[in-house]
Amino acid sequence: MTETASGPARSSRKGEKGAKADKATKGLRMERIHTTPGIHPYDEVVWERRDVVMTNWRDGSINFEQRGVEFPDFWSVNAVNIVTSKYFRGAVGSPQRENSLKQLIDRVVKTYRKAGEENGYFASPADAEIFEQELTYALLHQVFSFNSPVWFNVGTAQPQQVSACFILSVDDSMESILDWYKEEGMIFKGGSGAGLNLSRIRSSKELLSSGGNASGPVSFMRGADASAGTIKSGGATRRAAKMVVLDVDHPDIEAFVETKVKEEEKIRALRDAGFDMDLGGDDITSVQYQNANNSVRVNDEFMKAYEQGAKFGLRARMTGEVIEEVDAKALFRKMAEAAWACADPGIQYDDTINHWHTSPESGRITASNPCSEYMHLDNSSCNLASLNLMKFLRDDTASDGASGAGGNMSFDAERFAKVVELVITAMDISICFADFPTEKIGETTRAFRQLGIGYANLGALLMATGHAYDSDGGRALAGAITSLMTGTSYRRSAELAAVVGPYEGYARNADAHKRVMRQHADANTAAKRMDDLDTPVWAAATEAWQDVLRLGEQNGFRNAQASVLAPTGTIGLMMDCDTTGVEPDLALVKFKKLVGGGSMQIVNNTVPKALKRLGYQPEQVEAVVAHIAEHGNVIDAPGLKPEHYEVFDCAMGERAISPMGHVRMMAAAQPFLSGAISKTVNMPESATVEEIEEIYYEGWKLGLKALAIYRDNCKVGQPLSAKKKEEAKTEAPAEVEKVVEYRPVRKRLPKGRPGITTSFTVGGAEGYMTANSYPDDGLGEVFLKMSKQGSTLAGMMDAFSIAVSVGLQYGVPLETYVSKFTNMRFEPAGLTDDPDVRMAQSIVDYIFRRLALDFLPFETRSALGIHSAEERQRHLDTGSYEPAEDELDVEGLAQSAPRQAGPAKAATTAPAAKAQEPAAAPSPKQAHNSTELLEIQQGLNADAPLCFSCGTKMRRAGSCYVCEGCGSTSGCS
Repeated sequence: MTETASGPARSSRKGEKGAKADKATKGLRMERIHTTPGIHPYDEVVWERRDVVMTNWRDGSINFEQRGVEFPDFWSVNAVNIVTSKYFRGAVGSPQRENSLKQLIDRVVKTYRKAGEENGYFASPADAEIFEQELTYALLHQVFSFNSPVWFNVGTAQPQQVSACFILSVDDSMESILDWYKEEGMIFKGGSGAGLNLSRIRSSKELLSSGGNASGPVSFMRGADASAGTIKSGGATRRAAKMVVLDVDHPDIEAFVETKVKEEEKIRALRDAGFDMDLGGDDITSVQYQNANNSVRVNDEFMKAYEQGAKFGLRARMTGEVIEEVDAKALFRKMAEAAWACADPGIQYDDTINHWHTSPESGRITASNPCSEYMHLDNSSCNLASLNLMKFLRDDTASDGASGAGGNMSFDAERFAKVVELVITAMDISICFADFPTEKIGETTRAFRQLGIGYANLGALLMATGHAYDSDGGRALAGAITSLMTGTSYRRSAELAAVVGPYEGYARNADAHKRVMRQHADANTAAKRMDDLDTPVWAAATEAWQDVLRLGEQNGFRNAQASVLAPTGTIGLMMDCDTTGVEPDLALVKFKKLVGGGSMQIVNNTVPKALKRLGYQPEQVEAVVAHIAEHGNVIDAPGLKPEHYEVFDCAMGERAISPMGHVRMMAAAQPFLSGAISKTVNMPESATVEEIEEIYYEGWKLGLKALAIYRDNCKVGQPLSAKKKEEAKTEAPAEVEKVVEYRPVRKRLPKGRPGITTSFTVGGAEGYMTANSYPDDGLGEVFLKMSKQGSTLAGMMDAFSIAVSVGLQYGVPLETYVSKFTNMRFEPAGLTDDPDVRMAQSIVDYIFRRLALDFLPFETRSALGIHSAEERQRHLDTGSYEPAEDELDVEGLAQSAPRQAGPAKAATTAPAAKAQEPAAAPSPKQAHNSTELLEIQQGLNADAPLCFSCGTKMRRAGSCYVCEGCGSTSGCS
């Protein structure tokens, strides 16, 4: 809050207790949000010592170990592990190594306070003290987090780089191109990412001054790609993060669009020839363009030509004249076909981006950072921080005396705004002492002071408040929060301008900056209000934008940019967020590590909150949670109304959110952001080129700044067939129809083969099963005979046996059948006469449990929750199903690594084991995080890379990936 010498400004904000900019003293007057005078935030929490030991599950090796670290008792195992291994400074094992969260927070916060005092941000030492304690409280209680470079560098002896996002530039000269290689390499070396636009480089269709043809930007991309791959393999644990942009009117645009498609075909050919082409494989370096995200920058002229089916001119770089005309629809189609085939290129909407540009007099916005959320001037950077939205969800039931169903929740808009003011102040202070990888970036960043405040846990917040992610109510709440965040940020920026001056480039861009502020305010006014949750937030945002217009006119602004929505990968895990950035929840059941070792699968804590908000009674909530724990979804949950199913839709699973639902959520937030949104729109494998075309077109119509899609399994995996069935609408575009179709070969059993015949009873129904196997290679044939049953059931069992037998002979793994058919429920069901399978939910359930026990190695079926009576007894006696080493040969259990299990549903625990609570059950043996748990539960392929550090499957965070186990990311932090 700003207060001048003549009296308080912004008097309309009744009861406001935020910070005040006092012109008389030239400094901010800070007021408390969470803390109490005389009590340090550290003294209000319970601290405990923990041991952090992180292993690579593939070989059991220890990746990291530090014992006796100090953290609050409410921090999760994951958060403790990630902060200890990623952010504590000092050599491991040395006395200088940080060993407490207190040391880490103090290192950062005290540096910020000192810089703030030295640069005149605070009115008095008492205000600086309040700033330090409030910042400490917010970090300690996971209310927000700075981006990773802050935790890496601030307060250390090394250069204090605070930015994670960089934009470079390159001109049409060899000197500039070589500078690009060097600057990009230095940024990669520091663990950050960079983006740039190559459109200034002459095309291969233009002449050099010497008379020869230019190489073109695609050619120079090869060198930069090789550099990025080399720096990654030289020591970093993740691939270099980079973005390459080319304007749609560049004469080499078609070659740019097709670069990755051709390389993907090459990868498949080499993979089929026996080379290791997996991500991180030994031979993947033989292909090009794999270290960058590619995006085409389209303008309104091109999009209108696409709408009209008109021609579009490609222009010479040096003269601007049209040297070739192309069909806009055909070019747009090629972009969609390429994205269908390999997920690149993404799309950026140039005119929309520059329509919201606050500093156009200083240059156009031509590119973005690798994750596409930071968009500003060339040779600039942005430091990020993200707020945990769930920390501002308030349960008003107790305060208003209500009880039972229909919990009264609200979003604490007033406290949220105060925390935004605190964080923006700290972020701006950091630019005063920050180091930068190049002098050009340092000059631009200090002159424009770009900030990127954002949030995480939106998906969890929407579900907890009873909003479907893809709903008008969900979008209204997301838009309101985003508007309040950005409005409050610019209000604080105007207050800071009164204290320490506007940004250096403001005077030249004042009219444009104020115009963009009016655009934000107008969008806020026009936004639709939906319910009792979003309406008060919109009201607070409206007041904030009114203050922005008034104070900006008086003082100018301290920052050219204020907000973005970043991936929040590692810091999201640090804050114990259920969802990252603007993403929905991954699934309803999560993987949770336990203090002292072990893990559990638990139903999301947001589910009970959502059910309470929707009006369900406690006993109904309990029943629904139990159903989710067993099935992983809400379909047919007892007592749950079908119209409420959508509230629990997730990114993956039985009820996955539609691709357009993701696009609409981005459109709800975009008008209230300075920058853009890091998000990839996931599409099913069955998605068509036409659907991708529609997504890219609708992104432009809805006012997005950038958009990327990912079609499941479009990267190297199963070979693509030459033709797809028309009825499935998955026709491959012409560019990928050259791929050879591979067919499995049937391996028949010999005339004489070993077999096992088993008699069984399930719920009173008797039957016989004969299972014949190859002499040296597992099960190959099953015969089923039901005693005293009608001809229809007997005939169906015969047909079923033949189908399974043929599948086995064509190479379908037995574990795939087991994962699909165990837990299938139908009559007859109940008690059996088999001591190893005491209860069966159907005859099919029994058959495949018996086959698993007879033919699958111990490790594979144990991961599916299938154990013999002897193994279950061992578990009760020793706490482990595993046999002793000297028992392995006796029991005939596989000592080698198990075959890779196919997608499997989470099996129920064996009947002899103790029943678990509905909301928590032991996680399957081979699940190491929520992504792998989801794959086992729902038979899905998450289609994500494995973590280079610990070997577990990563999960998507914005347009990057993050490892839940160790916090590593596949892109910029």
